[in-house]
Amino acid sequence: MKDNEGFNYAFALSRHWLRILGVWPDPLAPLSDFHRPNIKFIIVTCILLLYVFVPQITNVILAWGNVSRMVENLASANYSLLSLCKLISTWYHGKSLQTLLTSVRTDWITPKNNEEQNTMLYLASRGRTLSNRCYVLLLVSLPCYLFLNLVRLYRTISQPQRTLVYHFSYFYNSQKSPNYEITFFIQLFGGLYTAIVNCTIDSFISMLLLHICAQLINLRAALNNLVDELAKGSISSSTFKKGLAEITMRHLHLIRNTKIINNCYSVVLFMHMFAATFQLCFESFQVSMIITYHLDVPIVKIVFLSLYFVIVLMHLYLYCYSAERLLMESTNMMYGVYESKWYDISSKDAKNLMFMVYRSTIPLRLTAGKFGTFSLEMFGTIVKTSMGYLSVLLTIMD
Repeated sequence: MKDNEGFNYAFALSRHWLRILGVWPDPLAPLSDFHRPNIKFIIVTCILLLYVFVPQITNVILAWGNVSRMVENLASANYSLLSLCKLISTWYHGKSLQTLLTSVRTDWITPKNNEEQNTMLYLASRGRTLSNRCYVLLLVSLPCYLFLNLVRLYRTISQPQRTLVYHFSYFYNSQKSPNYEITFFIQLFGGLYTAIVNCTIDSFISMLLLHICAQLINLRAALNNLVDELAKGSISSSTFKKGLAEITMRHLHLIRNTKIINNCYSVVLFMHMFAATFQLCFESFQVSMIITYHLDVPIVKIVFLSLYFVIVLMHLYLYCYSAERLLMESTNMMYGVYESKWYDISSKDAKNLMFMVYRSTIPLRLTAGKFGTFSLEMFGTIVKTSMGYLSVLLTIMD
């Protein structure tokens, strides 16, 4: 694939939105650009902090004792805190992520055979498919979100005490026009930014992991081809050692890239793991309360809460699928050695393959604060745990 076509194909959506948010770690930008925060990043961060998260967490405190209201406010506060942390983390680790993206871009523009290119394109398309599903869910839920809040605006705009998207007492008179309208729409867009940040950064991290998976598959194929050529006598032992050294260095490079991702997002993903557990519980609880007590709630809100549940589930699956694939492909490097024709080469050359086996005994992982590893098993555990918490909440309400 010519020049940046493959790189653009893989990161088109992520690059577009991260630029809007002011945190795109452009591999072509000078390092000096990462010394100071972008004005767009400052604006979005201030909106998320002052007009979304602070009002939400304040409402949680004010609703103390009312389980239903606390759960509703805490669910949205969790989601906004998560997006705020992801945004700040992406900006803070801009230099490290730029180094990583430079490596990814180099992988795409480096000449490669058709098999290697097809492998990279397959996993990139897989990542794009998952990302597109997240964005589609976001677009489907957006009309519900706008409808619910615009109806609230229409009903209260002529009343003495007007309702904001997130109730909060600001240092200025937010009930007076045009302060009320400006504050309302800033909060409205703040909620939209929250969803976009979560969707974009989750897709970005997933795409980085799948790219490393593609490079591991290509590396395993290169190792098998090298051993096959030595077994056939097509290359000498010295050429084999030189090629094996290059493969080993390339493997170390991929291990370092995985560590960069972990160092940048491990703490945030630890928060994501717990937030997803409670989010699934809280959204299920709200829908359950509406159905059980036959609350007079618009059907649009029920649809919105259901979509919210699916979005949280989809984002969690995005991480778990990518991390599971990384875990599998890094382990397959070791099995790739066993599957090669090592028995047809000299014992001295075969012993050199043990270096690759030793390096692959510890699989590459996407960790959650070094306390857990994202995988499909974790996906099932989180869903099961959240449903357990749901049963506790329902028992408290009864």
